[in-house]
Amino acid sequence: MKVEKFDFESTGLFSSLFLDYIGRNEALDSFYSNYPDLDGFGKQIELKNFDADNRSTLVKCLDAQYSTIEAGDAVRANIDSLKKDKTFTITTGHQLNIFTGPLYFIYKIVTVINTCNRLKSEYPSYDFVPIYWMASEDHDFEEISYFNLFGKKYTWENDRSGAVGRMDPTSLKTVLDSMPGKNELFRKAYLEHDTLSEAVLYYVNELFGSEGLVVIDADNSEFKKIFRSIVKDELTKTTSFELVNAQSKLLEEIGYKPQLNPREINLFYLDENLRERITRDGDIFKIVGSELQFTEEEILKLVEEEPEKFSPNVILRPVYQELILPNLAYIGGPAEVVYWLQLKSMFEYFQVPFPILLPRNFVLYINNVVARKMDKTGANSADVFLKEQELIHKLVTNVAKKEFTIDNEMETMDSLYKKINKQVIKLDPTLERFVNAEAKRAENSLKKIEKKAARAIVRQNEDLTKQIDSWYGMVYPNGSLQERTDNFLNFYIDDRELIAKIIHSLYPLDLRYLVITENSKQN
Repeated sequence: MKVEKFDFESTGLFSSLFLDYIGRNEALDSFYSNYPDLDGFGKQIELKNFDADNRSTLVKCLDAQYSTIEAGDAVRANIDSLKKDKTFTITTGHQLNIFTGPLYFIYKIVTVINTCNRLKSEYPSYDFVPIYWMASEDHDFEEISYFNLFGKKYTWENDRSGAVGRMDPTSLKTVLDSMPGKNELFRKAYLEHDTLSEAVLYYVNELFGSEGLVVIDADNSEFKKIFRSIVKDELTKTTSFELVNAQSKLLEEIGYKPQLNPREINLFYLDENLRERITRDGDIFKIVGSELQFTEEEILKLVEEEPEKFSPNVILRPVYQELILPNLAYIGGPAEVVYWLQLKSMFEYFQVPFPILLPRNFVLYINNVVARKMDKTGANSADVFLKEQELIHKLVTNVAKKEFTIDNEMETMDSLYKKINKQVIKLDPTLERFVNAEAKRAENSLKKIEKKAARAIVRQNEDLTKQIDSWYGMVYPNGSLQERTDNFLNFYIDDRELIAKIIHSLYPLDLRYLVITENSKQN
């Protein structure tokens, strides 16, 4: 396999805020703590002082969560190591998309694993545990209910509501039966477990357990007890609302558009089949979409007695995560990295260390089929970042130049007119402008001939255009990035070594876009 690296800016795929963050624009210095490089991680280790009781709670809860599956030695060793004060975590989070969802889920996980391995080699006296944080409390079922395999969309029909992690996954049997192949991994995950969270824990462990990846489900009453003081603060004050808005305004003042809009209360009420926003109307707290309401005294009593009924939204989830994990860095996509930049002052208020924000690996995976098609059209890896019409024009023009070119004639004509000019100037200097105009007219005439010839060649090369369209559609399925559309099964079904290859090919802390190409000469 060949791995090529491209600067993010050259791809045309990323926002100016994301590019300026990785480019270390000084205007953004106050919006984050340490930069995602080895030196930054050394500083973060010194910064992170994690509570011993919280470590004990973390290990106890992880042991309970893993009691439903057979975790391997690497996972068990990592969970045990979390008892030690010199063990830290590197975390990524993701929704519970069925069948893992788009490819970038795999890249997130691999980035976490590889980052831990890299840090261990750099700081051998510490241990680093890769964490996948399941967004089990998320209630946006529509977002997780489908995936794309071999160009076909598969959808989970389910009338349940509330936190997706609590849903019964057995109704996915219909999807499993309609898919190509036996898919025993997912069949066992979805049909032999009671909740979607348990199913995801099972298959993620099967795929990545040998690498020591630890999966965490934060929909847990013991974790929520640690979070109680922040929940109470959020219900009785508007601090996070004010702080995040202030950070957003500062970003706007230096020319960036914030991604998050905080609410006055950034919490959901969580119960069976229910996850709805909490709002305040005078002295009464109301649960949107229900008849539930509480006085301040009642809701604070509920926080104390049943903290699991309170679920953070996108604003508070990062604080919750950093509160219950000895975490050094959060690994996310461009949108995630950017919205975390709005949160630092809130972290400072709650006295929780702000983690390093490390972009995940971004990957275009070109398999043998696509690689051969690209070879036939004369395309290279850099060409994949062109718009399709630009690409077609470039590749067809390359063919056209081989079949018809007037470059030599243009040079000859230019030389001829320059020679004429010298002679004319001696006779009458006022004729120079006339000769130059004639030279320009002649140049334009040759260019017109070249364009018409190119159009003729394009018409004669319709097959080439179709070939380009064929592989480009595989790189950008449905007009979107491969990693945001295709499922890993597109490649894994035919190559069970895929994940091992990806782990070997991705480079943590190397902030560039990777194009991984299989050897097109093989098979």
